[in-house]
Amino acid sequence: MKDNVPQIDKLDEIVQLSILFDFYGELLKEHKKQIFEDYVLNDLSLSEIALEQGISRQGVYDIVKRCSLELKEYENKLSLVSRFQSAKNKLEQIKDLVSSMNATKDLTLLDHINTLADDILKEL
Repeated sequence: MKDNVPQIDKLDEIVQLSILFDFYGELLKEHKKQIFEDYVLNDLSLSEIALEQGISRQGVYDIVKRCSLELKEYENKLSLVSRFQSAKNKLEQIKDLVSSMNATKDLTLLDHINTLADDILKEL
């Protein structure tokens, strides 16, 4: 079971980087963006990208590493991903509360729904 931990960590990192790329990828320079996209989203190896781009494998690695840091820095400064995820979670809670309210006819849940909606509006 311990052998799977590095693979799971790597997969989590790839998922996190792909989400960051969705939000901030357009801020990367075109050349770096293409290399990062090929590595993270298209699952090409460093060697494949190096051959395609006409640069060294180490050059590809360095660009991917720099892009990863750049995307994380954008998130640290702008927090778009965390605000999006927070709003999404609150909307899911609202949806659940509306379902409960429809089933139970408990109108006191409206206060909680209103509070969640206000929180979402403040985050936007």
